[in-house]
Amino acid sequence: MASLYLCVDCGGTKTAAAVSDHQGNIVGRGAGGPSNITYLTVDEFITSVRTAILAALKDARPDIVEVPVPREVESPFAAAWFGVSGADSPAAIAKVTPAISALLAIPVGPDLVVANDTHLLAAPVRMYPSINYAIAVIAGTGSITVSFKQEEGRIKELGRVGGWGWILGDEGGGYDVGREALRQLLMEEDLASVLGRPAPPSKLRDQILTKFNVPTVMEILGEVYHADPMGESATQDLRSLSREKRISSLPPLVFVAAFEEDDWLAKRILQTSAKQLADQVALHLRSGDGAATHGVRAQDAIISFGGSLVGNAKYRQIILDLLGERGHSFSHIHFIDDAAAVGATGLASSYKPSQI
Repeated sequence: MASLYLCVDCGGTKTAAAVSDHQGNIVGRGAGGPSNITYLTVDEFITSVRTAILAALKDARPDIVEVPVPREVESPFAAAWFGVSGADSPAAIAKVTPAISALLAIPVGPDLVVANDTHLLAAPVRMYPSINYAIAVIAGTGSITVSFKQEEGRIKELGRVGGWGWILGDEGGGYDVGREALRQLLMEEDLASVLGRPAPPSKLRDQILTKFNVPTVMEILGEVYHADPMGESATQDLRSLSREKRISSLPPLVFVAAFEEDDWLAKRILQTSAKQLADQVALHLRSGDGAATHGVRAQDAIISFGGSLVGNAKYRQIILDLLGERGHSFSHIHFIDDAAAVGATGLASSYKPSQI
């Protein structure tokens, strides 16, 4: 009988696969190319996924040398869980599910779950028998928050807030932090002109001027709005990047200035961006007995973070403190930097035949 459990984290940059044994030990890992289904054909998606799965299987079962698994051979996997970037609708999921089923020789059904990649952040809820709710918070370049409930061994999405992309949203993510940094820098300059005095000194201000290679704050506007480059550029200045990337490249400066140099402006910027993300998390939550149908009490839930910005423990703590001020204290807090492994382990721990 199959005794391996597969989780695949399908992202816009890479695909990560992890294989667990029935005890939850990771016994295989693999990686492949990008697998965001918004930008790929099904064949391109399967190529990346197959590469990652085959590499992980070679770790776990050296006797298996091919994927797809031949029809006459039992699948080595008791169950599989795919978290797919770009799987934002039933139609998107239906587009790739039959191909995944054929690849693994797992019938479409409860032993094969294909969902948005945010679902992988809910995996730790399986670790706590008395906890059935999870709030997933992703904040990398972009951001999104999603609430979940575990029912009969399956993780069900309750609601989502955000994930609208850099033009319309991504509050608390990298682009938002960069935009907020420029907005507050410009506002300080405007305020100084109105009050007739210089803007207060700021290490972050000096570093951003250096990064944009301009002597004054108002000259940053020309660099921000300069047209996107046509094709690849041999230069390394900010104009060689798209306008979106010019702004989303700023958070490392803000984080260093705030947490290592105690810069007042950088700290205010992060407080502002973190509050926006906390506001989105709070929409999933309720206090006492009141709230929306899907409202979750924080003390009955885990909160699970993923993404480069919330990978910074101090930024993560700002978000938690803001939620705590509103009376939302979570029973368990996780940061997941290896979603495929966490998903595979959680799948093994909770699996029952024909039930994920």
